[in-house]
Amino acid sequence: MPAIRSLLNHVVWLFRGVQVFALVGGSGTGKSFRAQLVAQKHGIDLFVDDGLLIRGQRIVGGRSAKKEKGVLAAIGTALFADETHAASVRAELAKQSFKRILLIGTSEKMVRKIAKRLQLPHPSKFIHIEDVATREEIAAAIHSRTAEGKHIIPVPALEVKRSYPHIFLDSMKIFFKRRFHPIRAGNIIEKAVVRPEYSKRGRITISEAALTQMVLHCVQEFDSSLRVEKVIVRREPHDYAMEVMLAVPYKGQTAAPLYQLQEYIAKNVESFSGIIMKEVNITVGRVSKGP
Repeated sequence: MPAIRSLLNHVVWLFRGVQVFALVGGSGTGKSFRAQLVAQKHGIDLFVDDGLLIRGQRIVGGRSAKKEKGVLAAIGTALFADETHAASVRAELAKQSFKRILLIGTSEKMVRKIAKRLQLPHPSKFIHIEDVATREEIAAAIHSRTAEGKHIIPVPALEVKRSYPHIFLDSMKIFFKRRFHPIRAGNIIEKAVVRPEYSKRGRITISEAALTQMVLHCVQEFDSSLRVEKVIVRREPHDYAMEVMLAVPYKGQTAAPLYQLQEYIAKNVESFSGIIMKEVNITVGRVSKGP
């Protein structure tokens, strides 16, 4: 059973004393730029960023979301929505020796989903980008992303050129003074600058009508006797929330199936679209007698 296997893996990591850290910040705020610094400061061995598993300044597993041709596919890769991708990284994690791992995401919920997909313990410490970067640095990172379409992969250029030559753009070396690093007098970290295919094609959004159609399909597939009367979609900064109003036939127990439907909608919408569902609220607006 996948659920039991996932729980066992979770327990194994806890037994091994593995601690999960999370670096959270909005898209383009400089998380990847500062990932190595955060990892070194907290003695973190591995980190997961945009679908990649990285150790030090070397890619050891996964595939980069930045190679995807569409935004939705990129989000799906970053969330390890594809089981083959997730399984390959889980297998690599099993080979690696580590005590601390850093997960990077745009929200705490996204990071928790990554931990779940990789069957890691829940994050025990959340670090927000505002904790490690100034307002000016965050603003500069956002400008670089929005105006120039530049993204960072926190490994040396050679690593990126070898695996993703078609998106490689430039490289940079950053020297951190001792105040940023408690051990060495100075520390040089090289990062690759890339321009993903999807950043050249403009912005992609999902309309409320499209999301409503996904919900209608999910409900019909789950139980054709249920009727969707209304769907309200709320777009939030890093995720979505939905209100689904149903007409339910009077046929005894309904609570347990509706909890299952709630999970079914969230899982399938996220898997299909790549967006993050903050919540799916189901309201029974009407109980029908049926035929």
